[in-house]
Amino acid sequence: MLSVGWIVAQQPQDLDNRLSEKITAALQKSGAPSVSIAVVAGGQLALAKAFGSADLAHGRPADTQTRYAVGSISKQFTAAAILLLAEQGRLSLDDPVSEYFPDLTRAGEITIRQLLSHTSGYEDFAPQDYIIPDWKQQTSPRAILDRWAKKPLNFDPGTRWQYSNTNYTLAGEIFEKVARQPLVEFLREKIFDPLGMRSAGDCLAASPTDAIAYTRYGLGPPRPAAREAGGWYFAAGELCMTPSDLARWDIAFLQKKILSARSYEEFTREVKLKNGDSTHYALGLTLGDVNGIPTLQHGGEVSGFISANLLLPTRNGAVVVLSNEDAISLVAPLARQIATLAFLPDQQPPFGKETAKVRSILEGLLKGKINRAWFTDNANSYFSERALRDEKTSLAALGKLKNVTAVSENLRGGMTHRTYHAEFERKTLLLNIYVMPDGKYEQFLVEDQL
Repeated sequence: MLSVGWIVAQQPQDLDNRLSEKITAALQKSGAPSVSIAVVAGGQLALAKAFGSADLAHGRPADTQTRYAVGSISKQFTAAAILLLAEQGRLSLDDPVSEYFPDLTRAGEITIRQLLSHTSGYEDFAPQDYIIPDWKQQTSPRAILDRWAKKPLNFDPGTRWQYSNTNYTLAGEIFEKVARQPLVEFLREKIFDPLGMRSAGDCLAASPTDAIAYTRYGLGPPRPAAREAGGWYFAAGELCMTPSDLARWDIAFLQKKILSARSYEEFTREVKLKNGDSTHYALGLTLGDVNGIPTLQHGGEVSGFISANLLLPTRNGAVVVLSNEDAISLVAPLARQIATLAFLPDQQPPFGKETAKVRSILEGLLKGKINRAWFTDNANSYFSERALRDEKTSLAALGKLKNVTAVSENLRGGMTHRTYHAEFERKTLLLNIYVMPDGKYEQFLVEDQL
């Protein structure tokens, strides 16, 4: 483990322990071979830590030097390379594709900006989330364009947002045509080497420190996964690196290094559709939030790997989570949980005895009863005899109560507002709860969910 001073309002060891506990539990629950994380706080690499196995067959543990494929996180590096060329005056984001590849469908109507923002209309050549036979055979970016970028568009340019790897394959081809240099070579020269990202590079250049790729079928165990042959992912998803090296890029991004201030503005500004509708996407970056904190983020998936990169500019922080098993929802939810633990320590959902008490109240409602000493006068007025009968009858139809899980916690009206998921055999319900400072329940609503 590499640990370099936390710049957050928590004791370093306490947060490390809480993160390790959360990540270990998530990894065990998921059944994935490994997960590796890096956290940036205060503009520094604050923590890097790996859990589980990089190679199950040989018992090789994952460590902070283990490389993972980052998949579509590669797109932000392609966007950065294009922006660097724009800074040199060698191209413009608003250049039409026809200036470089006039033989492609409606090339005169589509701009480089629309490629980088997924608003071009070119059909995605790789929408599948599993490896198909074609991908095991060598190809080339030009062959991909000949097959997919000469089809009729899925929609008129600029009128819709639709994720498409074809866009970035074409952007990479435009880059190499203008730069007269391989994309990865340029990235190494202009970004990787200056930032000390020693592990970053093309996944085809295998390293003995690389994690082995795994997949699963249904809820089965990890199985070795085939990897895509050369030429498929190129500028759309070709890179491998450690979480720490991806975090070094995040630090440079947060500090606006490598690129000019104007380029960063272009990089992070949401691209709107022609009618003004939102896309929530900039250039290789999704715009979002974690509990109100603005984020710039992107995930990635290639055969055997999933990845999440979450930047929190207003906190001068970032979270990287990489894993070596696909076909599982692990890294994105875990990245958000880590971000909440690190940057919003006071907004953690309740656990332990409080969740147990909530479950006890719900189990009472299944019997049409409550302990009225736990509730305020207002709440007791809500739980009339009719209300209790309806609660009992309707909840009984859902089967056995399996689990109660804390979801969120915030303050409102001088009370603590908490939500939980109540998982029954036939349905999961929402518990919408307000708790007074003295611990009594002012509200305990059991709500259906669509």
